[in-house]
Amino acid sequence: MKTVLMVAEKPSLAQSIAKILSRGNMSSRKGLNGACSVHEYTGSFIGQSAHFKMTSVCGHVMTLDFIGKYNSWDKVDPAELFSKAPTEKKEANPKLTMVKFLQVEGRGCDCIVLWLDCDKEGENICFEVLDAVLPVMNKPRSTERTIYRAKFSSITDTDICNAMNHLGEPNRNEALSVDARQELDLRIGCAFTRFQTKYFQGKYGNLDSSLISFGPCQTPTLGFCVERHDKIQSFKPETYWVLQAKVNPEKESSLTLDWDRVRVFDREIAQMFLNITKMTKEAKVESVSKKEKVKQRPLALNTVEMLRVASAALGMGPQHAMQIAERLYTQGYISYPRTETTHYPENFDLKGCLRQQANNPYWAETVKALLSEGINRPRKGHDAGDHPPITPMRAATEAELGGDGWRLYEYITRHFIATVSADCKYLQTTISFSIGPERFTCIGKVVTSPGFTEIMPWHSIPLEESLPHCEKGDLLPIGEIKLLEKQTSPPDYLTEAELITLMEKHGIGTDASIPVHINNICQRNYVTVESGRRLKPTNLGIVLVHGYYKIDAELVLPTIRSAVEKQLNLIALGKANYHQVLEHTLDIFKRKFHYFVDSIAGMDELMEVSFSPLAATGKPLSRCGKCHRFMKYIQAKPSRLHCSHCDDTYSLPQNGTIKLYKELRCPLDDFELVLWSSGSRGKSYPLCPYCYNHPPFRDMKKGMGCNECTHPTCQHSLSMLGIGQCVECENGVLVLDSTSGPKWKMACNKCNVIVHFFENAHKVRVSPETCDLCDAALVDVDFNKAKSPLPGDETQHSGCIFCDPVFQDLVELKHAAMRHPMHRGGQGKRQGRGRGKGRRPGGRLNPKKPKDKMAALAAYFV
Repeated sequence: MKTVLMVAEKPSLAQSIAKILSRGNMSSRKGLNGACSVHEYTGSFIGQSAHFKMTSVCGHVMTLDFIGKYNSWDKVDPAELFSKAPTEKKEANPKLTMVKFLQVEGRGCDCIVLWLDCDKEGENICFEVLDAVLPVMNKPRSTERTIYRAKFSSITDTDICNAMNHLGEPNRNEALSVDARQELDLRIGCAFTRFQTKYFQGKYGNLDSSLISFGPCQTPTLGFCVERHDKIQSFKPETYWVLQAKVNPEKESSLTLDWDRVRVFDREIAQMFLNITKMTKEAKVESVSKKEKVKQRPLALNTVEMLRVASAALGMGPQHAMQIAERLYTQGYISYPRTETTHYPENFDLKGCLRQQANNPYWAETVKALLSEGINRPRKGHDAGDHPPITPMRAATEAELGGDGWRLYEYITRHFIATVSADCKYLQTTISFSIGPERFTCIGKVVTSPGFTEIMPWHSIPLEESLPHCEKGDLLPIGEIKLLEKQTSPPDYLTEAELITLMEKHGIGTDASIPVHINNICQRNYVTVESGRRLKPTNLGIVLVHGYYKIDAELVLPTIRSAVEKQLNLIALGKANYHQVLEHTLDIFKRKFHYFVDSIAGMDELMEVSFSPLAATGKPLSRCGKCHRFMKYIQAKPSRLHCSHCDDTYSLPQNGTIKLYKELRCPLDDFELVLWSSGSRGKSYPLCPYCYNHPPFRDMKKGMGCNECTHPTCQHSLSMLGIGQCVECENGVLVLDSTSGPKWKMACNKCNVIVHFFENAHKVRVSPETCDLCDAALVDVDFNKAKSPLPGDETQHSGCIFCDPVFQDLVELKHAAMRHPMHRGGQGKRQGRGRGKGRRPGGRLNPKKPKDKMAALAAYFV
């Protein structure tokens, strides 16, 4: 019996696919990484009985990064990143140990079936999975095929079973096109970002952005927004005049006529036309025409149109809308949401999808009428050769999906029903009038067949006053004729929907990456989302784009990225060489980078006008250890300290508050310590600004505070305040927060675990003694007599928080309320407290510690 490993892109997809293929007759277990399950069943595979193991990854298994020193901003010239800096594939999420998990499940398997998403990214993940699994699978006979690729567009019984019966092979060229895009974006983006971030943050204090990033797609996206801003700023309104006439076909009714000249920009000429028309008392009907017109039903729905509508009509940002669409897809409600196609294949089961909607109260009548009278074939759209258009695959209710999930599903369903409905038909009547020598027109519309507008009422023909019955030569009395003075108005800021349209038109990004690029320019504080989801550039965004235009317009114009995208598509089609495209593109951008660096003064001139220099920003906070003058705390992102006398800038932990720490000084460099805090429910720790940026010991890394400092005698260091190994993460040490009284706590110096203990204690101190059972540091606690929870009215006790039964009820573990996922980088080697007999590095809890104590602590996690 063969063993077949099957891998999907997400755990929920793996479960759904396995349930369909096994017809529910499967067993499930958790994988070793805890995130992915394994579903097993027995069945038939290519005419042979087989044991199936269906599992998943969680998106990309690997990610591309520079090796070693090239990840350091301080040690490497950004220009080296274009060619000299070697790259490597690293695990995308090391905590998931995905490679090890795949190897454990793949060991001894004979075949593998790849159920990754059917797009270029999915093909790339296919080969990441194969790289991990093939070395441990059974070796095939010389001609035996072992690798299979399932192609599917929805999680339905029909589609999944059809995919299993028509297995193909993964597409190496499409995977290579993704590798090329990743490497180009990494090298180009990092080089420009590192240079301009260091250059401008070293000079200006109120940029209010932690990263001055550049991206080959992100920057042209920002360019569209700034281009519209510039048009608004340079717009000069012009006054114009419109002639408006009203006729009275009946005594109590009036009809407003539109002037055929539309408008004139000269007041005197407008007045002349008014004087001429006022000499006539009646309007003469020159012609009456009636014409049946058609408003076409929409094309089938693709990703870009879905994102446009989600933003413009549903008020959802593109990235949020994409996340909801992906969730609806994995739950089986809609087909694959990433597609450029707007044309249904001939064999697509339109009626089957429509029948699924026959019982929904919102559109049941429309659906039943279509099924009984016959559906209309959808309009012929664009076939990109990827996936069918986005289609509802099963019925749902508002109670099932709720909120935004239902709103997006409802739109997708209404759109689909509209594509198989009839066109909207209406009768348009046009009456042409003459008043003296001037011509006026009146148009009326009457719907004869609503068609698709019944299911999409927002597209319906607006109700208008019915036109009077007129014939050529009729004379109607003029009720009023006047001159209206108006002004031209500037365009508004781009909406997300308009930006998506521009990005698609110019080939910036793909249907999958467009939401990411728009989200990036918002996250970087280059634009803000205003009411109506309009994107208004910030000062920083405007200056950057103007600076690029001043130095090298191609950095911000869409032309060069569009050309790169075409080359990447040729790689995917097997028509261009991966290495040649990579080398040629990097060579172009390397030349542009050198020119940008040489010409940066041009952008700096614009920065000087809009932003304040570091020396003029911030407020005095702590003293410099070199000159003993006050350094200024710059609160705008990225928060930092600047000494204007020494002209030095010191990075600080982000996403928290900074204040002076009791005017205490670092024993190594005489800098005043500051205290970082993420809030009353979070962590806090002191740090030396100099040591944080220039680690004093070899076993420390940049970005470490006093709670990770291995100084042997400093009263704030890990050596003096460390208690024991963190009960959750592998590398962390629980460190006493000596500022937290009377609500005392200790916090892990790596993860966000917090231990609350000894509330209302007068004093808590870490003892030099250690626990005989677990080797953690003992803690001395001193309570006020009135508030002491200790037995026998005792006020003092010394013991181990893990092992001492007296302390057991006084300890509570929680997760810190963080303002942002881990606020600093740098995973240093775990270090000990440095003193006390028998102390092991990190106060590591001894394996012989009582298990029930750990279980009791774990029970407190919230």
